[in-house]
Amino acid sequence: MSSFAGGVMVVAEKGLLRLRMSWEEFLAYPSERAEWVDGEVVVSPPVGPGHALAATGLIVALKSALPDLFVMSEVGVRLPHNRMRGPDITVTDTRPEATWVETAPVLVVEILSPSTRTEDTVRKGPEYAEAGAGQFWVVDPDHRSIDVFTNVEGRWEPLLHLDRQHPTGSVQVGEHGVVSIDLAAVVPA
Repeated sequence: MSSFAGGVMVVAEKGLLRLRMSWEEFLAYPSERAEWVDGEVVVSPPVGPGHALAATGLIVALKSALPDLFVMSEVGVRLPHNRMRGPDITVTDTRPEATWVETAPVLVVEILSPSTRTEDTVRKGPEYAEAGAGQFWVVDPDHRSIDVFTNVEGRWEPLLHLDRQHPTGSVQVGEHGVVSIDLAAVVPA
């Protein structure tokens, strides 16, 4: 679906709003749920309760297991090829000095929703790998699953899969520590 707003072509794709604009216009754009990709701002709808609960559960687990790292939600991450993404959770080993993260994150987390599923997995996943993120965690509240991938030479390799049959597990996060995950604590039934 598409229309014109203020002389600008607006394209909606499964709940996402896309607007053409320059980097400078993006920096002045008022939405906190906006990303900048190839000269377009991509605006996501507000998150639902399942998404918010999953983010809170993971942030608690990550901060507890990795106290020396910086665990942040909804922080912009500069990526190669003129892109700015906002993972649901970003973990870094240095405190960002700018408005956004400029270095490769230790890990990024995307929590899927029907409106962002394709964007989060098909588009963002490879971008995070190319940017050097160490791990990519994908949380699916609808299917009650968590998948953790590790970056091997710019592509994601499976590290852990949690679901109803396998609801607990642990992940080694580089040299920083081990995160124990209980699916029920992250994605309540």
